Amino acid sequence: MTQPSAIDDILAEHAGLETQLADPALHSDPGAARRVGKRFAELAPVMSTYRKLAATRDDLAAAEELAADDASFAAEVPELRAQVEELERTLADLLAPRDPHDGDDVVLELKSGEGGEESALFASDLARMYLRYAERHGWRVEMLDATPSDLGGYKDATLSIKSRDPARDGVWSRLKFEGGVHRVQRVPVTESQGRIHTSAAGVLIYPEPDEVEQVQIDESDLRVDVYRSSGKGGQGVNTTDSAVRLTHLPTGIVVTCQNERSQLQNKARAMQVLAARLQALAEEQAEQESAAGRAAQIRTVDRSERIRTYNFPENRITDHRIGFKAHNLDAVLDGELDAVLDALGKADREARMAAE
Repeated sequence: MTQPSAIDDILAEHAGLETQLADPALHSDPGAARRVGKRFAELAPVMSTYRKLAATRDDLAAAEELAADDASFAAEVPELRAQVEELERTLADLLAPRDPHDGDDVVLELKSGEGGEESALFASDLARMYLRYAERHGWRVEMLDATPSDLGGYKDATLSIKSRDPARDGVWSRLKFEGGVHRVQRVPVTESQGRIHTSAAGVLIYPEPDEVEQVQIDESDLRVDVYRSSGKGGQGVNTTDSAVRLTHLPTGIVVTCQNERSQLQNKARAMQVLAARLQALAEEQAEQESAAGRAAQIRTVDRSERIRTYNFPENRITDHRIGFKAHNLDAVLDGELDAVLDALGKADREARMAAE
């Protein structure tokens, strides 16, 4: 059963947000309007389920009252009871503790690890997998930086992934479980004798809110390096020192950006990413003593510290955290990640509810 206080709080909050959205003064502050609209949309599934539950309970009460005199109403009672129970479970799930970053966009970093060129090629396969998944959801992907390998893989790459409607489909809510070491088992293109090799690539992912207000970055803590952008040519590429590398000296965090047209634009974008990384680091340190958090995403890009294995000979994907297995690796690498992400999300919600 749903806790009355929880749904009462949601009803009161929803009514308050509705009043704010009707106030023309709100729209003079675009940031505030965006935050209120986002939260209002986040509560929409809760309100819809609550209203369906209330209506179904009323129908059940009426059917039970009339069942003694009319067999047709008696026949409806079991089905209505089942609907009430299902809606109660759905509402309880929606009211379970949520990650406050679920509506946020993300920055996703890929790093090759053990395996040399094969690891870099696998990192590029993972980048394509996330790109295809983003396309399926209508998300926008921007390549902020990449270091290609000799065979066309990625030694490292940084992607910005943004939802067109974060309130409905936050990127962090779906991809937050991807941080960690991903292991691949296959015959590399560099293998002349057909032997299966194992290599790994690392994924680091952190939320990139619309506004990162909590983190103040002291310019004296930064080392700023500029260099020429790498790429396939074209206007502005390899002709000016437009690419920017920021090193945050207290933490050693390095952020590079070469996607924008000018040095100033690249520095501004790199500062935004650095702020998001520092915010994520601060939250990880605050949560380090609890089971929650993202502190264990990548310690080393080592084959033994894997969260998931991609086995090409058996067309199998295995997520070791929840024991998920599926024999559709080709489809997964083409962006069909929903099955494994749904399973990870369900396990996370169950853990949150159990911790209450």
